[in-house]
Amino acid sequence: MQIDRPLLDLDLRKVALLLDFDGTLVEIAPTPESVHVPPSLARALARLGERTGGAVALVSGRSVVDLDRFFAPMRLPIVGVHGAELRLVNGAATEKRDATGLEPRLRHKLIALAGSGVVAEDKGLSIALHYRLAPERAPALRQAVDAICAEPWDAPIEILPGKAVIEIKHAGFNKGTGVRKLMTHAPFRGRRPIFIGDDTTDETVFAILPELDGIGFAVGRKVAGTAGCFAAPADVRAWLERLAPADQSLAS
Repeated sequence: MQIDRPLLDLDLRKVALLLDFDGTLVEIAPTPESVHVPPSLARALARLGERTGGAVALVSGRSVVDLDRFFAPMRLPIVGVHGAELRLVNGAATEKRDATGLEPRLRHKLIALAGSGVVAEDKGLSIALHYRLAPERAPALRQAVDAICAEPWDAPIEILPGKAVIEIKHAGFNKGTGVRKLMTHAPFRGRRPIFIGDDTTDETVFAILPELDGIGFAVGRKVAGTAGCFAAPADVRAWLERLAPADQSLAS
């Protein structure tokens, strides 16, 4: 994507930057643990946090605890586990919108599908089955997940397909509902949200941006209703660096 001048001349006092993680800020890796977060990205997010008055948040399928591990000691506001978690500014307690999480028997059945290249990631509030190491297993894996989730469970179940991953969680919340709630809290309230995401699960945020006078950008593919498309996470990182250059004083 060619970055135009108005997009670089944003008034950071009036916008909120909402950023997906995997596939948007960092390249997707073979396993969730093996992603690489460049130190320059953490520094850019810290500068943007200062210059927006704290209105920079991660909006991810990952948990708050997991994202904190990648950015420690910095603690950003986070919409985690596809809207099931919300952690506001200043490292406040994490609010969980799914008090119980997936029931143990369902979690056990889903985790048992791991092996032979399928990696199970237990987030407590969801189970993600990654098959990037064994893409040929995708059809059989989806069939097995469908069969398990079709059984009678205590609460409605939602299956989220993603990039070489199938995630299972309770229905009733998503990234879009999480962002909507985040935007009711300071310092996000009253600002114009700018959201960047890459996967199908990010489309729930793109869908609500008009009601918030927001702007959406996709990564790696064109998405209807967005203002543009970044080619890759490296381009997103470069844009963030240009928004808040290291040699720019906070007073400017």
